[in-house]
Amino acid sequence: MERQKVTAIVPTFNEAANIVECLNGLQWAEEIIVVDSFSTDGTPELARPLATRVVQHEYVNSAAQKNWIIPQATHDWIFLVDADERCTPELAAEVRQVLAEAPRFDAYWIYRRNFFLGKEIRHSGWNSDKVIRLFQKAHRYKELTVHAEVVVPSEKVGRLKGRFVHYTIDSLDQFFEKRMRYAAWSSADLDRRGVKASGLQILGHGTWNFFRQFVLRLGFLDGVHGLVLAILYSYYTSAKYIRLWERQLPPNPRRGILNQGAVRSAR
Repeated sequence: MERQKVTAIVPTFNEAANIVECLNGLQWAEEIIVVDSFSTDGTPELARPLATRVVQHEYVNSAAQKNWIIPQATHDWIFLVDADERCTPELAAEVRQVLAEAPRFDAYWIYRRNFFLGKEIRHSGWNSDKVIRLFQKAHRYKELTVHAEVVVPSEKVGRLKGRFVHYTIDSLDQFFEKRMRYAAWSSADLDRRGVKASGLQILGHGTWNFFRQFVLRLGFLDGVHGLVLAILYSYYTSAKYIRLWERQLPPNPRRGILNQGAVRSAR
């Protein structure tokens, strides 16, 4: 049986530092589409020689961006890769092998080797991190503002042995910029679900996250990196509920005003 063809999709926004290495690892795919959110750092220009197509589309959220581009793929299987991820030769070979046979599943989980400030995190719960990234074109992402996953109605989801290499956080500035954005988006999802903020949630979720990540998931074995990671993600977890609490405050005519010295929110 002839191997089923695949379209690799890479969403980008200001990924000049990542895009070339990412796309170099995808040259085996029959089609590569880069969907860019109007980068200002030259990402599209770097991508064009290595991609089949580079298209630009205004970013609303991750799920909406991916759901917009998936129907435009030429082939029936999608391999979705973030720009800060690397498809290793071993993973590429496994994907090709799966598609050379009659695939037993409609989608596949792929685990990730996650790097934080230059070190691979082997514990802290990050060793079990996985995402659905190989799936049939008919499937779509759940309509969430952040952390959306592919919906597979048949629930026929397999697992690949190969892993992505994921350079998730390279600096603390990157962490705070990215995660505070995610905290705001997550609070919007919680608000739509009718979750009510409370002081107990703000304190409890952050404290529990630290204990689970650093103690139960053996984050202490990752050394100082594991300690810093647990502290940062506890803060991020609490920040989601702090932002939710802010959303649910009584109307305030000064809400949203940027006072002198305030840092403007990133896109």
